[in-house]
Amino acid sequence: MKAKKAKRAALRRKRQVRKKIVGTPDRPRLSVFRSTRHIYAQVIDDMAGATLVSASTMTQSLRDQLPKTGNKKAAELVGEALAKQALGVGIKCVCFDRNRYKFHGRVKALAEGARKGGLAF
Repeated sequence: MKAKKAKRAALRRKRQVRKKIVGTPDRPRLSVFRSTRHIYAQVIDDMAGATLVSASTMTQSLRDQLPKTGNKKAAELVGEALAKQALGVGIKCVCFDRNRYKFHGRVKALAEGARKGGLAF
C-alpha cells in the first residue's frame, strides 16, 4: 500500500514537470534518470520522438574513470560527457528535464557538468 502511494506521488511529480517542458528540434530536452547506483542522461527531440545523444555511468569509458558510480562526481562527469557528445552533433542549447527529482545533489551536479561542458540551458 505504501509503495503504491509513493509510486503514484512520483508519477504526479513527473507529470507536473513534463507539463512545462517540451523538446523541439532546435532546443531538445535533456532528461535525467537516477537510480541508487547509476545516473543516466539523454537529449531527446520530442517532435521526432528520438534520442539524439545519451550518456550514463554504465558506459565503459566513464566506468573506467570512476571508483564509484552513485555520487556527485560521477554525475558531473556524465554531464560533461553528454555535453561533449551534444556539441559534436551540433546541439548547443537544451531545456533541462529533472524528471521527478529535486534540483539538488546528483541531478544538480549533472546539470553543472553539462554547463561546464558547453551546453546552455
